[in-house]
Amino acid sequence: MRAVEITRFGPPEVLQVVERPDPFPAAGEILIDVAAAGVNRPDVIQRLGKYPPPPGASDLPGLEVAGVVAALGADVRGWAVGDSICALLAGGGYAERAAVPHEQCLPIPKGLSAIQAAGIPETFFTVWTNVFQRGKLQAGETILIHGGTSGIGTTAIQLAKAFGARILATAGSDEKCEAMRKLGAEHTFNYRTQDWVAESKRVTGGRGVNLILDIVGGDYIPRNLDLLSVEGRLLQIAFLKTAKAEIDFSVMMRKRAWITGSTLRPRSPAEKGVIARDLLEHVWPLLEQGTVAPVIHQVFPMAAAAAAHRMMEESSHIGKLVLDVRA
Repeated sequence: MRAVEITRFGPPEVLQVVERPDPFPAAGEILIDVAAAGVNRPDVIQRLGKYPPPPGASDLPGLEVAGVVAALGADVRGWAVGDSICALLAGGGYAERAAVPHEQCLPIPKGLSAIQAAGIPETFFTVWTNVFQRGKLQAGETILIHGGTSGIGTTAIQLAKAFGARILATAGSDEKCEAMRKLGAEHTFNYRTQDWVAESKRVTGGRGVNLILDIVGGDYIPRNLDLLSVEGRLLQIAFLKTAKAEIDFSVMMRKRAWITGSTLRPRSPAEKGVIARDLLEHVWPLLEQGTVAPVIHQVFPMAAAAAAHRMMEESSHIGKLVLDVRA
């Protein structure tokens, strides 16, 4: 099969198309003929040598794919060769074939193409487990979403709106703020020109926000705590700045607030399967109705993976970047 390999750690140009042996589905795995693969920021971090794959995972980048079932490993039930499928991977998505634990696989939502479906698993699994399973967002609560035009952000805005929350969001340009409003954010803040803490307090009447979904870290962490309401929850899922910050824990005590964080990639197939079942029950109907949808910014042929990584690093996109593996 053709695959995109990280030939050495470094700039986007280290991504090269190579020939690799086809993977074989072990017991409990599904072999997928990949039509499209999502591009995510963890792929960039892996390319730089700062995010190694978990033990046993493919060294190829790529955390989500869509295509059709090519073969079934032993003990896999409920799937047939030729079924449309999308999946969350621990690695190996930038390739024509991928073997994936069956727990991490879901049918492509009715009405969506493989290109669209390839932009679903990584962000929808991440947002669901953090905002809804851990953060327990409820209808009527207010959530602030940082990086609202990222793949995570565009997903979080739509899902929070679908479940009845009030949404505030930050981004780095007026164009991106307008895009977030169109997706369902009530108030948007350009962090380059506005004080998002002061503005968020103003639009909430000084109460602050119930949840914050943060991918930035660094000096955002104490500012997030300042903005949380009583019983507020800070969900830390990435660090575009740094993982280190100085915080005043007395603020948390007064507000009875809590901070939680999680990573998705190292979790077991069984743990990811719990998220998948929740998505199938609660979110797949919304995708099939068109209530929510993956926001695809640009599609690249697989051989142009380096160009996709450059765009990701520039943060000029709104939504998801996808590789067309068949192109």
